Amino acid sequence: MNTSIYIAKRYLVSGKKMHAVNIISGISMLGILIGTAALIILLSVFNGLEKVIFALNSNFSPELRIEAKLGKTFNPNIAYLKVLHKDTRLLSYTEILQDKVVIQYGEKTVPGNIRGVSDDFLKNPRLDSTILDGSFTLHSDASPMAVIGVIIQNSLSVNINSTTTPIQIYAPKRSGAISIDPSDEFINRSIYPSGVFSIQQEDDDIVIVPLDFARELFDQPVAVSSIDLNFKKGNDITALQQEIKNKIGDQFTVKNRQEQNTALYKTLNYEKWAVFMILAFVVVIAAFNIIGSLTMLVIDKRKDIAILSSLGANRRLIQGIFFFEGLMISLIGCIAGLLLGLVFCILQQRYGLIEVGGKISVPNNAYPVQLKADNFALVFLTVTVISVIASGISARLSVKGLDDIKQDL
Repeated sequence: MNTSIYIAKRYLVSGKKMHAVNIISGISMLGILIGTAALIILLSVFNGLEKVIFALNSNFSPELRIEAKLGKTFNPNIAYLKVLHKDTRLLSYTEILQDKVVIQYGEKTVPGNIRGVSDDFLKNPRLDSTILDGSFTLHSDASPMAVIGVIIQNSLSVNINSTTTPIQIYAPKRSGAISIDPSDEFINRSIYPSGVFSIQQEDDDIVIVPLDFARELFDQPVAVSSIDLNFKKGNDITALQQEIKNKIGDQFTVKNRQEQNTALYKTLNYEKWAVFMILAFVVVIAAFNIIGSLTMLVIDKRKDIAILSSLGANRRLIQGIFFFEGLMISLIGCIAGLLLGLVFCILQQRYGLIEVGGKISVPNNAYPVQLKADNFALVFLTVTVISVIASGISARLSVKGLDDIKQDL
């Protein structure tokens, strides 16, 4: 065994009585342990929340979405899209027509979005999981029905069980003609609600209606805002995205789920790494407490240092003793913290120790956690780098005044 490591281990685990240096070393180790465990737990919680949010978002976000590069709408009756519509790999091919409108119910009025969808939209098996009240019904006895977001329901106090008060929807006329009567500048249509859904705040101000109703409202007999594609299980979505991009031409964009929700993905990612940096700074503070404890250890072991030096130990060996001492304190705290974080996350997964407030849809109403091996590797690497720096500083301080120590002896 390396002499420096052997002596460092003896200083760490032996000792017939408790000294202040042992207490400070223990506090430093505890700080590393708590910081490491907190990093693992919070990264795992963010992983779990990302998984839940993306799963909820995928209820409405298709695997691929085709949009026009220029303009809000495009004609879907082009040769390639007709061929794509018949592709046997497709689960659903949904034409979407969406725009902003004014929504009125009773005496209340709010701005919102109307999303007209073709019949394939209902092939999504996860739609029912988004419903808070009523059902996801777009037709009843040949009459169009609307499924409204929870923000619209709360803002307008919509009673979906009412058969006497429909929702009034106003969309600007495409002609743009100016009239003395402002009401003449809007197309007005009424529709009854069948259900209330909730996904996330950005999508909960939408009213989903049949495509024909939206075409009539917006006076768009052919054009669509986008075409949403979902594929049968087992298909490579990345390869399909590239295939469609190559064939559809430069006038269109083909976006996967992450590209459709760039702001959401970026926000979650920024929050995750901001928290990581804050907690890493806490670990830095804990690690640099090692400098204080090793400085006290140097003072406590002045006699030992002088004896070793007299026996022929060079500065490198003495530095190595205190470097490995600091590294051992850090690594023991780090490994213990990793194990503590792992145990806590497993207990949270199985027993739901901490519950989520609000109405986020998660199993057992418990904070979701997802363990990832790369998180453990990242945390271990981060703590190790911090520890090496702190221990290196301590080791350099250990040989300062070495000549004075030998003279004092």
